[in-house]
Amino acid sequence: MTDQPPSPPPPPGFGPPPPQYAAPQYPPQYAPRAEPPPGPEFLAVDKHNSVVVDAAGVAFEMYDITVEFPWPEVRSVHYKASPNGKALMVAVVHVDGRVYECVVTAKPRERMQGWFAQLAWVLGHYRPTGY
Repeated sequence: MTDQPPSPPPPPGFGPPPPQYAAPQYPPQYAPRAEPPPGPEFLAVDKHNSVVVDAAGVAFEMYDITVEFPWPEVRSVHYKASPNGKALMVAVVHVDGRVYECVVTAKPRERMQGWFAQLAWVLGHYRPTGY
């Protein structure tokens, strides 16, 4: 077994840069969205549709299609009873001016008053200057 002399150190200027000159480390560009802070929630559901209002924003589900509106994308939220008084109609006005609407049937009809009270309170929590 022959002994080999140790390899010489690399010449100056080779190897990794000193820490103060290293490339900065940035977080991944597509980091998962953080969970919104806990807060009040509103949920109205019927056989086909649902409306959810929470800390993340407003979400409509209509026949298994979900549309989410984060609060920064919401200009305003409006709601009223349907003309026959049997359904809650909720509309989101997007910041670009488009309007999206979801209708949820209240069964029994008395549920409507509870939905109105809770929805007004939750929207007031997240949009204190108006819906």
